[in-house]
Amino acid sequence: MTKPLLSVRDLRVTFTTPSGPFDAVKDVSFTLEAGQTVAVVGESGSGKSTVAACINRLLADNGRISSGMISFSGRELTTLPEREMRPIRGAGIGLVPQDPMSNLNPVHTVGQQIAEALEVHGKARRGQARERVIELLEMVGIPSPEDRYSQFPHEFSGGMRQRVLIAMGLACEPELLIADEPTSALDVTVQRRILDRLGELTAETNTAVLLITHDLALAAERADRVLVMYKGELVESGPAENILQSPQHEYTRRLVSAAPSLVTEPIVNRKTTPSEPVAPKALAELKDVGRRYKLRGRSTGEFWAAREVSFQIPRGRTVAIVGESGSGKSTTAKMLLGLEDITEGSILIGGVDISAVTSRQMMGIRRQIQPVFQNPYASLDPRYTVAESIGEPLRVHRIGSHSSRRTRVTELLEQVALPGSVADRLPHELSGGQRQRVAIARALALKPELVVLDEAVSALDVLVQNQILELLVGLQEQLGLSYLFISHDLAVVNMISHQVHVMQKGRIVESGTPQKLFTAPESDYTKELLAAIPGSALAGAV
Repeated sequence: MTKPLLSVRDLRVTFTTPSGPFDAVKDVSFTLEAGQTVAVVGESGSGKSTVAACINRLLADNGRISSGMISFSGRELTTLPEREMRPIRGAGIGLVPQDPMSNLNPVHTVGQQIAEALEVHGKARRGQARERVIELLEMVGIPSPEDRYSQFPHEFSGGMRQRVLIAMGLACEPELLIADEPTSALDVTVQRRILDRLGELTAETNTAVLLITHDLALAAERADRVLVMYKGELVESGPAENILQSPQHEYTRRLVSAAPSLVTEPIVNRKTTPSEPVAPKALAELKDVGRRYKLRGRSTGEFWAAREVSFQIPRGRTVAIVGESGSGKSTTAKMLLGLEDITEGSILIGGVDISAVTSRQMMGIRRQIQPVFQNPYASLDPRYTVAESIGEPLRVHRIGSHSSRRTRVTELLEQVALPGSVADRLPHELSGGQRQRVAIARALALKPELVVLDEAVSALDVLVQNQILELLVGLQEQLGLSYLFISHDLAVVNMISHQVHVMQKGRIVESGTPQKLFTAPESDYTKELLAAIPGSALAGAV
C-alpha cells in the first residue's frame, strides 16, 4: 500500500491563556490520500480550523503542538525548520482562508497579490504572471478579469474577494489544498461553480482537498469522507453517506437535524391575526433606486451596481433579498443605511426622503435604522470591551449618563441571551455566535425600528445559526422590529422571511412570498438558485 499524502496522528494542540493552558485539539488522527477530499465539520470553537493551522504550521503565537505527528508527502512537519517549511506553503500546501478582507492587502491590486504568489514560488516570471493571473480569475468566475486585475480588494464584493483567495490558493497547483470555509461568503450558484472547479482540479492533478466547513450539507455533497469535531475531539468519521443516514454520535445527530432546507418549517409567523392589517404600513420604501460607479482599470466607463430597485419594508415584517455575489444586495442595503449615495430614485424612511435631508436630520434617521454585518469580529473594535461596543451608539448620539448607559447595556445583553459576565470581555474572548449576539445588541441599543442584516448568519455553524434566527424572530415579536435580511442562503431565507426579492445583475428579477418563490419560481435565475442548493441528501436524513 502507498503511504497517504497527509497523515495526522494523535495531534494535541495547547494554547497558553491567562487562566492557564487549554487543549483546543485532543488526540486527533486521520489520513488524506492524494486526489481525495475530506471534510472536517463542527461548530465554532470545535478545533477544526486549529487542525488546519497546524498542518501549515501557522498557529497563533500562544499555541503549540504539544504532542502528535503530522506527515506530509513523507516529511514530518512538526519538527521541520521554518526555512524548510516556508517553500512548502503555497507550492506544496495551498490555503484558502476564511476572511477575505483580513487576508488581502488593501494597498495592492488583486492582480499583484496573486502574481506575487506565483513569482515567490518560481511558477511564473513577471510578464508571464499577468496572463496566468487573468486565467485564474476567469477560472474562479470573476467577470472581466483583464479589468479586475488592476482593481483593489475594496472594489470587489465580499463573494468576489473570496473567489480571489481561492485563485491564490490554486495558483501554484499544490498537492494539498486546505480550504477553510472557502464558500461561506458565496451564493449557491457561485459556490457550485467554484466547488465544481475544485473537483475538476482534484481529478486532473490528483490534488487532495481538506475542506473545513460548518455546512454539513456541503460536506456531504462534496467530500469522500467526513470528520466530525466537537470540543477539540474527533467524535465521528466515515463516508459522507454513512454520517448523514446513520449518525452515531449525539452531536452529529444534532448537526444533521439542525441543518436547514427548503422543507424546514419556518420559524417566523407568516399568518396575520384579526387585529393586524393584512398589509402593514410601510416603514421604508425604495422607489426605482440605483447606484452607479466609475470603473477603474484598462476600460473606462461606468457600472451600475443596482438599477431600478423598488420595494417596501412593512412594519414588523422581514423582507429578504437573495442573489449571487455582485447582484446588488449589499449595495442596496448600504443605500438604505445612508452608507452609499443614491445615483437615481429615492428612499423614504417613515415618509421622509433621505436624499433630501440635512446631515443633522440624517443623524436622527440613523437612529431608526441599524446594521448587523456578516463578520462580527471585523465589525467589533478589538480594543473595546463588549460593554463599550454595545454602549458606543448611545455615546455617539449622547443618550443618557454613564450609569444609565451601563444599565441599558445590561438590558441589551439580557435581550440577546448573553450573561452579564461577558460585559467586560474583549471580542477575541468570545465565540463567533456570542460575537454576533453582541453585534445584534449594539444594533438594538438605539431602539431602532428597522435592522439591516447583511449575511448576519452565513459565517455561523448550523446550531448557532438556529439560535440566532430564533433570537431575531423573538426580538421581532417582542419589539415590533422590521428586518431587511440580505442572504445567499435560500433555506435560511425560507425560515425567517415574509417577503423575498431575487436580485440578479443589479435588478430585481422576481418577488413574492417564500412559499410562492421556492415552490413555483417563474424566473429562470430563481430556478437556477434553487437547483444549486447543496445537500439534497439531508432531506431524508435523521
